[in-house]
Amino acid sequence: MSSLSYLAGFGNQHVSEALPGALPAGQNSPQRCPYGLYAELLSGTAFTAPRAVNLRTWMYRRQPSVVAGRYEAYTQPLWLSGAANVKASPPQPLRWGPLPWAQPGLDFVDGMRSYAVNGDPDAGVGIAVHLYVADRAMGRRAMVNADGEMLIVPQQGVLQIRTEFGCLAVEPGEIAVVPRGVAFKVDVDGPVRGYVCENHGAAFRLPELGPIGSNGLANPRDFLVPVAAFEDAAGPYEIVKKQDNHFWCSEQAHSPFNVVAWHGNLYAYKYDTRLFNTINTVSFDHCDPSIFTVLTSPSDTPGWANADFVIFPPRWMVAENTFRPPWYHRNVMSEFMGLVYGQYDAKPEGFKPGGASLHNAYVPHGPDTDAFAGASAADLKPHKLDHTLAFMFETRLRLRPTPFALGGGAMLESNYDQCWAGLADHFNPSTR
Repeated sequence: MSSLSYLAGFGNQHVSEALPGALPAGQNSPQRCPYGLYAELLSGTAFTAPRAVNLRTWMYRRQPSVVAGRYEAYTQPLWLSGAANVKASPPQPLRWGPLPWAQPGLDFVDGMRSYAVNGDPDAGVGIAVHLYVADRAMGRRAMVNADGEMLIVPQQGVLQIRTEFGCLAVEPGEIAVVPRGVAFKVDVDGPVRGYVCENHGAAFRLPELGPIGSNGLANPRDFLVPVAAFEDAAGPYEIVKKQDNHFWCSEQAHSPFNVVAWHGNLYAYKYDTRLFNTINTVSFDHCDPSIFTVLTSPSDTPGWANADFVIFPPRWMVAENTFRPPWYHRNVMSEFMGLVYGQYDAKPEGFKPGGASLHNAYVPHGPDTDAFAGASAADLKPHKLDHTLAFMFETRLRLRPTPFALGGGAMLESNYDQCWAGLADHFNPSTR
């Protein structure tokens, strides 16, 4: 599907219909909907949420969602949510090599591997961080995640994501978000790998720009929303549902992707990170990573996010008399980092595409020995960091690594701390 056929504009009200006149005129749920459709409301916030943040969409579908089979337990032991399900781990930095390809025949659901969790889906706080590998299309199978919205970051391979709102093709360098409680499926043509932030808190939104002003970072018009498109092929569908960190499956006699028209401001969307307007310094010091925030999930404490999605895209490095990589730091936020492609400037050799790292709240971290030596002696002329895309899922709560992440299957590096071992004590009180 061409991007020209998408509706653009993050957070705005959108209207889309697959058949002319499928949207009722003048009211949301008339006595009889056009084409014999059913009206169904999807709420993303409480009914009485302030108008500026109230999320809801009306769908007009061939059959309502209540027409479904009975659910039975489904097993996916490597996909976890909620801190109560995972033991605490030592306060040390962690890093993983690229997630290896699992046995063939896994789809997006069965190929999910949880790395770190916090919070509680039932309490509406926290996130879960996953990596996925898959080589099989979901086909006549759909997923509904009632525990959180899914922010998907492909690292290898293109994802064809069908949702109740329509279809999204998402490639490395792009991201997609599927709202909580929405049916979706992921079809692939060959092996795919990537990252997922399962957000249990407030829905992701654009951050405030503050002193930056009215332009910068991610522009609302660059977010793409699918147009209505319904499946016409008859036949049963398997539905896998995640709720309260448990998985269930049922079989229903029709496709869940039967929405002929919809309107509202709650929908799936995608964004091309290459359109991000990077703000950086041209004088001195290294800007905080908050300046690279694409999306934020706010918490009940202003400025202290439940989750931030931050990217480190290609950009010019210009600063005078300044150590340009991130300095050594201990933050109140916990940081889970991934690398889509290229090199990360603070770990030029040790951090690989498809890999990950975790630095929890107040765990010290920063450039490795080689990066520090290089940046300390670098010729400070304008320098372009090109063909690189790293990102962080930041969260106010500590992330607990899962048993899978701490075991052998996740490629945990046992000697990650050695990348700082060469930082010697050069203090000399007689020489400034």
